[in-house]
Amino acid sequence: QVQLVESGGGLVQAGGSLRLSCAASGRTFSSYAMGWFRQTPGKECEFVAFITRGGGYTFYGDSVKGRFTISRDNAKNTVLLQMNSLKPEDTAVYYCAATGRNSGNYAYTATYDYWGQGTQVTVSS
Repeated sequence: QVQLVESGGGLVQAGGSLRLSCAASGRTFSSYAMGWFRQTPGKECEFVAFITRGGGYTFYGDSVKGRFTISRDNAKNTVLLQMNSLKPEDTAVYYCAATGRNSGNYAYTATYDYWGQGTQVTVSS
């Protein structure tokens, strides 16, 4: 089992940048593929980014592609989400999630077994 804690959220102006961190506890962090999702009140949870166990492959939601970058440091049990060129539409609570499954769609929440508490990102216009 792994516990996840997000940090780094805050208030920024449109066009600015933020870096979110997800700190994981446990000895088996490298056995989990990791994802980032976001949720706005009244809307469905939206897929943001995914990274494989070793960090060799990444995938992004269409709305953030080219602006966000997911990375991981297995030695530090950390996953990062670098967010650049932020837009007001990026305002949401961002969640870090982990999956130990060997199959499943990385863009679906049901694929993930563990979730962090979320961190608020607000982008002003």
